[in-house]
Amino acid sequence: MLKSTNKTGTNAYELNVSISAQVFEEAIVKAYNKKKKNISVPGFRKGKATRHMIESLYGKGVFYEDALESIYPEAVDSALKESALNIVDYSVEVKEMGQNGVDMLVKATVKPEEIDVGEYKGLEAVKAEPVVTVEEVDAEINRLRERNSRMITVEDRAAQNGDIAVIDFEGFVDGKAFEGGKGENHSLTLGSGQFIPGFEEQIIGHSVNDEFDVNVTFPEEYTPELAGKEAAFKVKVHEIKLKELPELDDDFAKDVGEDYETVEDLKNGISQDMLHHKQEHAKNDFEEELLRKIANNLKAEIPEVMFEKRAEDNKNSFAQRISQQGIDLDTYLMYLGMDRNKFDEDMLNQAKEQVKVQLALEKIAEIEGITASEEEIEEEIKKMAENYGIDIDTIKKIVAEESVAADIKGRKAVEVIAASAKPIKPEEKKEQEDKEEKPTEEAAKPAPKKNKG
Repeated sequence: MLKSTNKTGTNAYELNVSISAQVFEEAIVKAYNKKKKNISVPGFRKGKATRHMIESLYGKGVFYEDALESIYPEAVDSALKESALNIVDYSVEVKEMGQNGVDMLVKATVKPEEIDVGEYKGLEAVKAEPVVTVEEVDAEINRLRERNSRMITVEDRAAQNGDIAVIDFEGFVDGKAFEGGKGENHSLTLGSGQFIPGFEEQIIGHSVNDEFDVNVTFPEEYTPELAGKEAAFKVKVHEIKLKELPELDDDFAKDVGEDYETVEDLKNGISQDMLHHKQEHAKNDFEEELLRKIANNLKAEIPEVMFEKRAEDNKNSFAQRISQQGIDLDTYLMYLGMDRNKFDEDMLNQAKEQVKVQLALEKIAEIEGITASEEEIEEEIKKMAENYGIDIDTIKKIVAEESVAADIKGRKAVEVIAASAKPIKPEEKKEQEDKEEKPTEEAAKPAPKKNKG
């Protein structure tokens, strides 16, 4: 039960919370019944000693901690809800515990109570006007043809640039084989730059069953043991393969998608899809720039714990994502050449902007009277269930409706901001920046000298 709520500082409160003697006694009885079977008392078999005998031997409060542990979470949660405070962090201190019940002091940190978002309408931000070129469409079609290509074996000619040569090779430096310099039935795409410079070029012109030497020099930036050294590779060509692309015709268009009957349909469809993607990207960039400006303009005393918690959530989420690829966070950072401190610093900076944006959107939603209806919340939960392949009831157990409602109101707030914003073209932004960097001719002129006397 919440007995009192007292403000103790900026974004700080103390809540006096109590658990009645009756509720605490009931919890003690449950703790006794659960623990008694493991407690030894002289003269009694395990599990047969009375509560009075156990308390006489081990102390009156022998079951207090277990009893409190079973009921305090619900008691504290109930008091926090009753306080109606926007609590972001709290700690609990037990002041008294005994036959008269339990008294606790909850020290709570709340969201900023005073937030000034400044002007959030009529802001300027860059918004590109995307176009799709013929070259981009052709490149996408070529990717589709590559994806639908097949390998054919070449028997009547020597290897050419772009072919795939299946080779055995073994490398020697100063007449001795070196570690990692041997391979069998290796498929090498000629011209890919996969091997040491000069290696692939010397495969070109050779035919199946040819055995020959390839002479190369290791680059200076190679491993210390081999850097700058000359090497000879004994090579045998087993097979030459060529990637055959499907003809770009109406049959190919039909194979790509049921909506396409002709090559022209395919090109138009790809062009529309690419344009839609670019427009979405431009819209997202536009909104992100607006939100950065709003975050920078936000005035509020934000508890540091809000930044720290968001940063920790971000780190855990990131670590979970890369773990699905079979790599842990420390190994990932090692590959990037980034130390943990720099990673933590970047995550904290990211979290600060995210928290500021979240607070600003909540305030704007309040100012604008934005709400989330039950139908909208239900529809959003339905989408989440479809996206994750989970039934709706399970989603409702995992995600609180308040969280879903907050997301909906946040999106609506972004729409309000974007609808009133002034989009400017990238080239206009560049002109503005150039003017800011380059002083005007008048400003560049020396100041006139004053007349003496």
